[in-house]
Amino acid sequence: MHEKEKDLIDAFLRGQVDRRGLIKGLGAMGLAAGTAGTLLNLGQTRALAADFDWQAHKGKTIKLLLNKHPYADAMIADLENFKKLTGMNVVYDVFPEDVYFDKVTAALSASSPEYDAFMTGAYMTWTYGPAGWITDLNEWIKDPAKTNPNYAWDDFLPGVKNSCAWNGKPGGALGSDDAKQWCIPWGFEQNNITYNKAMFDKAGVAIPGNMDEMVAAAAKLTKDVGGGVYGIGVRGSRSWATIHPGFLSAYANFDQKDLNVSADGKLSAAMNTAGSKAFHKQWVQMIQESGPKDWSTYTWYQVGTDLGAGASAMIFDADILGYFMNGGDNKMAGKLAFANFKANPAAKAATPNIWIWSLAMSNFSKDKDATWYFMQWASGPEHGLFGATKMDFVNPVRQSVWKDQGFRDKLNKSYPGYVEMFDASAPGASIKFTAQPLFFDLTTEWAATLQKMVAKEVPVDEGLDKLAESINGQLKEAGLG
Repeated sequence: MHEKEKDLIDAFLRGQVDRRGLIKGLGAMGLAAGTAGTLLNLGQTRALAADFDWQAHKGKTIKLLLNKHPYADAMIADLENFKKLTGMNVVYDVFPEDVYFDKVTAALSASSPEYDAFMTGAYMTWTYGPAGWITDLNEWIKDPAKTNPNYAWDDFLPGVKNSCAWNGKPGGALGSDDAKQWCIPWGFEQNNITYNKAMFDKAGVAIPGNMDEMVAAAAKLTKDVGGGVYGIGVRGSRSWATIHPGFLSAYANFDQKDLNVSADGKLSAAMNTAGSKAFHKQWVQMIQESGPKDWSTYTWYQVGTDLGAGASAMIFDADILGYFMNGGDNKMAGKLAFANFKANPAAKAATPNIWIWSLAMSNFSKDKDATWYFMQWASGPEHGLFGATKMDFVNPVRQSVWKDQGFRDKLNKSYPGYVEMFDASAPGASIKFTAQPLFFDLTTEWAATLQKMVAKEVPVDEGLDKLAESINGQLKEAGLG
C-alpha cells in the first residue's frame, strides 16, 4: 500500500474522512472499488492489531457450528482477515435450519467438546443457560486483558443486547443488573410491514397505521387486487414461531403480556384479559378474511415466498424476510417497500418483538479464551460494517453501523422505506416474552389455540380462558406458578 492510500484509509478509520470521501479519494488515486475495499480491510486489520494483542492465541484452531444463513456467509467471506489478524485457524460445519437446532442440542446435551462456539437464538439460551451448556460471557467482556479496548460494548443496540442477557430466574427481567450474558447479538429481525406498492396503488390502499387500518387494508387488498392475491401474510403453523413475529409485536404494542410475574416471583397466564381477548378477535378476523387459505401450515418460509412470488400484497413479519424477498430471482424483486407498524393508535411508537441470531460459547469448549477472540472479532464493529456494506448482513446490531452513510445509502437505493422503518422501530425493539423454562411449550400451545380460533373450532373468549387455565396448571406443576 502506498503512503497516500495508507494515510487516507487511516484518516477514515479515525473518523476524519467519511466513506464517500474515502471512496472518492481512492478513486482519484486510480483504484477500482474492489481494490479499495481490499485495502480498507487491510487498513482495518492493521488498526485492530495496533490496540490489542490479537496474536495471543496464534497457531490455535477453534471449530464453529453454523446455521446456513447470510450472517454466516458474511463471516466466512471476511474470515481471512481474522486469520491474518490473529494467526488462528477457524473451521466450521454448516447445516440448514431444518436440522440445525437439533445438531446444537445433540452436541450440547452430550457435553461434546467438538464445537467451541455456535449460532443460536436468544430464546434458546433460556434452556441452554440454566442447563449449564453455555458460558456467561461477562467474564470476558469485562476483562480488559481479553477484550479489545475498541470492542465498544456500548455500541450494541440496547434492547437487542439486553435481550441476550438473563439472570436465570423465571420471570426475571432481561438485561437486569445481575443478568448473565448468555450470548452476543450478531444480527436481528424486527417485525414490521413489507408491502407490494403496485398492489397497494391498484387497490387504492394506504399503508396501515394501526390495527384497525391493517384489518381493513388487508380485506380491501384481498377484494380488489385480483388474481387470487390475498391481503396479508402472517405465520400460522403449530409452533412458538407463529406467536413471536407480527402477532406478539402488535400484542405488546397494546401493553398486553404473555405472563404475569407476582411480587414473590410466581408466574401466571395473562392471555385472557379483556384487552387480550379484544386483540385476538381482531387478529383472528384478519386471518379469516385476508390470510392464505392454508394459513395453519405457514412458517416464515411460506410467508416470505408468497410475498416474493406476488401471491400476497403485504406481510407483517421479519423485516429481513422482506429484504431478501426484494432481491435475488424473486418475481417481486425490486417492487417491495417497507414501513414500521404501530398497532395501537395510542402508542407512541412501534414496539417490535425480535428474533436475534447470536453467538454463544459452549461450556465444553477446550479453549474458551481463544474462542472469545473469534467471538469478539465476529461481533465487532469492523466486521459488522464489512457485512452490512459488502454483504447482506441485515440487520446489524451496532449503532455505529447504522450511522454509516454508505450503509444507509445502500439501503435507500434498493429498499424504499427500510431505513425509516428501522429508525422508527429500533428504539422499541426487544424480546417481549417473559423469560422462563417452559417458553417453547407454552407458546406452542398458544399457537395451537390460535389455530382453533381461526378454524372456528372454539370462540376466542372461551379459547383464551381454556389456554390460561392450562398454562396456569403447567406453571404450578413446574413449581413456577
